[in-house]
Amino acid sequence: MRQKILEVAIEQFSHYGVRIVTMEDIARLIGISKKTLYQEFKDKKELIKEAFSTVLEQDCQKLQDFADSKDGVIEHLVQTSKMVRERLSAMNPLVIIEIQRYFPDTWEVFERYREEVIETDLVNVLERGKKLGYFRPEINSAILAKMRVEQISAGFNMTNLRNSEFTLVEMQVSVLDHFLHGIFTDKGRESYLQKQNLN
Repeated sequence: MRQKILEVAIEQFSHYGVRIVTMEDIARLIGISKKTLYQEFKDKKELIKEAFSTVLEQDCQKLQDFADSKDGVIEHLVQTSKMVRERLSAMNPLVIIEIQRYFPDTWEVFERYREEVIETDLVNVLERGKKLGYFRPEINSAILAKMRVEQISAGFNMTNLRNSEFTLVEMQVSVLDHFLHGIFTDKGRESYLQKQNLN
């Protein structure tokens, strides 16, 4: 039952935002009483936090799967780019704005994920890529990983989301593309473009 509630909550929050969707809405969609729902989650705040954490855990597992594939570098980049596009395309940007503003405990989960998972993953990918000749050998992986994480965060900035003529997906994909082409060797760029065209 808890898993089913999370699935419906993630779907509803992604489409409509977290504030407009009520606990009553979720209970009705599942076909249970509000009492049953509150037996699993003490309040909406807890449900939002766990739903958001579940999405991040799913993405973390995907990142690990990408890292384990073949040489784990170019495939990782292509699949990560695809995953970001799919995730953000299916999500109402209002979700990000609302969580940042009204649910700071939940946003803190993303901040930790950003620093502990994304940054660590990037350092590993950059170091492997340098050894395999995909990235320029002189780059400082730790600095660039931090810079990349800041780029991701800037795309989620409330002001940028509200006033931009571009979608969240367009912003994140364009900045990623710019970042990668700044660190690729000719071998890395050729391999990335080739594999990107196959996906």
